[in-house]
Amino acid sequence: MKRILSALVLCALFVTVYAAGGPEDPLASLSYLNGPFTDGLHTAVDARLNAASFSTTSVSASGAWNEVRLKQDDLLLGTAGDGVLFLAGGGQVVYPSGAVVDVTEGSVIPSGGVLQARHRYLVAEETSASFQIIGKTAVLDWQGRCTFSLSGSPDYNAIAAALKTLGLFRGSLTGYGQGFDLEAAPTRLQALSMFVRPLREESAALSWNGVCPFQDIQPGSQAEKYVGYAYERGYTNGYSTTEFRPSATVSASQYVEFLLRALGYSSAANTQISDALERAESAYVLTPGETAILQSTDFLRADLVYVSYYALDARLADGTQTLGQSLMERNVFDQQARDSAKVSGSRL
Repeated sequence: MKRILSALVLCALFVTVYAAGGPEDPLASLSYLNGPFTDGLHTAVDARLNAASFSTTSVSASGAWNEVRLKQDDLLLGTAGDGVLFLAGGGQVVYPSGAVVDVTEGSVIPSGGVLQARHRYLVAEETSASFQIIGKTAVLDWQGRCTFSLSGSPDYNAIAAALKTLGLFRGSLTGYGQGFDLEAAPTRLQALSMFVRPLREESAALSWNGVCPFQDIQPGSQAEKYVGYAYERGYTNGYSTTEFRPSATVSASQYVEFLLRALGYSSAANTQISDALERAESAYVLTPGETAILQSTDFLRADLVYVSYYALDARLADGTQTLGQSLMERNVFDQQARDSAKVSGSRL
């Protein structure tokens, strides 16, 4: 009980400070936490506990914060004084005894509880806790003496890095997680950009100077070039003659249909895409396991990079070569880059 009270006193102090930082950005208060707040933390905690006739062993809240990308079923193992801040993705915490405190809310999270993004968690005294990733990927900041136990789950993070090495994937302006945003749903514009690159036509798209018919695409922007070029070439259609909806999310079937077009198995003339996953499986672009996953889970940027990466090994519809070989032939990347971008592990 004393350990929990100690942690909750810490939470009460943190919440008072946190209110000044704003609920949308818990990181905004970290500079204060690592400065004046940390300096006075132990004095304040000791004073409150002494007033309640308790004695306690202090828990260090100092140390640098470190960012890490993890995948499903990876474990972060924390002990007393360790801190964890989920930036993106989901997880749960398990501990046999003691307490883990949600510092953002000022409450104890029960063992087995689900962790929330943008919440900071503190492992209390005499507690050993396992923070498990329950989504496909997650981005964490951690502080203290944490250790890691990595699972054999598909490494979407490594796949995204591999595609970036090949010049087929670009991150966003998000300031964490290498800008990959694998935990977010892809937009129509992002999917279209990924589609144009395997077609070996990105340079042509970026030099396009035609007239884009869609009023929701900013004139003069890079988006206008991608969308206008793809529309002119017959690769994509709008929701209407004047509306493209670049920020609308895409489904697995919609994106896989794009890949089938890039491989020559389909075209924009095909408006029946509900069976795209099955057609991709028949063309050996997807495995049965991948089809099942895409049919049963939300389609995220993690899935987008996964199917894009393994599409490089799929044969073009004419059977002459794989998509990866075609891209090397067109000098999109070379064999050395392809070899360096190999990802270990088997497909789903």
